[in-house]
Amino acid sequence: MRTFCMTLAYDGGRYNGWQKQTMTANTIQGKLERLLTDLLQEKIEIQGAGRTDAGVHALGQCASFHTENWRVDSQTLMDAINARLPEDIAVVGIEEKENRFHSRLNAKGKWYAYTIWQSKMPPVFRRKYVFRCDALDVAAMQQAASHLVGEHDFAAFCGKSNLKKSTVRQIYAIRFVQDENAVTIHYYGNGFLYLMVRILTGTLIEVGEGKRSPESVKEVLEGKNRVAAGFTAPPQGLVLHQVYYDKEQLRQAAKGAKT
Repeated sequence: MRTFCMTLAYDGGRYNGWQKQTMTANTIQGKLERLLTDLLQEKIEIQGAGRTDAGVHALGQCASFHTENWRVDSQTLMDAINARLPEDIAVVGIEEKENRFHSRLNAKGKWYAYTIWQSKMPPVFRRKYVFRCDALDVAAMQQAASHLVGEHDFAAFCGKSNLKKSTVRQIYAIRFVQDENAVTIHYYGNGFLYLMVRILTGTLIEVGEGKRSPESVKEVLEGKNRVAAGFTAPPQGLVLHQVYYDKEQLRQAAKGAKT
């Protein structure tokens, strides 16, 4: 038995999300499992570090699997997988791990980024990877985001009202990066709830539009009521950048993000 962890990049635009489903074969996990089962001539099940939604993209999704049939090196395996993948999915790294490794259970945190287009000029070449808005008050959004950093109960920012698990998470940093036409919000945290990043982004956008005050975000957190938070931002602006398996590396990345 050997265990491998793949780092994946994909354009999620034409897929029904990461997680395999009984009603459709058009998921990234499902496609990878079918490919690996055929390549390795054994039943393969992969475990993703997170379940990105339909339309969400990734630069650094991680997924692990076990195999008994692969006998040669990791690079050869990576090349064989990439030769069979469609052009909108790629294995950008692969590493052999100890057999107890699990890409989701061993993860210490993640880095997500959401890009908002603010120019009056339509984003012709970036339209599949941004959400278009009118001009935003980014300073107000940054002020609102400061209330979200730290360990909180993020129940108000969860897309599942009946979630039985804890909704407490820690956000280490939220960073805003602006270029000529867009602003990208970077989130570093030890974990994120279902739709959490998109709901956080929708709430911050409403602050930037003047529809709510920066201080109201603190009240939303304390109220723990999804209805009080903002809209769920569309999926195409969201990218999973990296999964961290070292807590100190995550903290250092978040620390750098604050500058």
